[in-house]
Amino acid sequence: MCLCEKLNKDYVIICLYVDDMLILASNEHVIKSTKKVLTNKFHTKNLGVAEVILKIKISTTSNGLVLFNLIMLRKFSIQFPKGDNSIVKTPININVHMSKNRGKGIN
Repeated sequence: MCLCEKLNKDYVIICLYVDDMLILASNEHVIKSTKKVLTNKFHTKNLGVAEVILKIKISTTSNGLVLFNLIMLRKFSIQFPKGDNSIVKTPININVHMSKNRGKGIN
């Protein structure tokens, strides 16, 4: 359950990239009213429930949404095939702790 639902507040999130748009909202009424406002101002096409946007696969579960970056999954499956679980040395000393920079800033 979303915090907004607990507070009895509606919300809408519009993800826009060039001509691809994804609308997420607290309920179906908010989605429909958002689509109505956008359709009155812009030429839009409703492609239904999103399964993929920007090559990111969207799956719905009982706990919410799960996003899979298909390109990166394929890249990593080729780069790190099954069985490649060899140990790699860390390129830094893990015993050294960083401290806050107390020097003068650059203007």
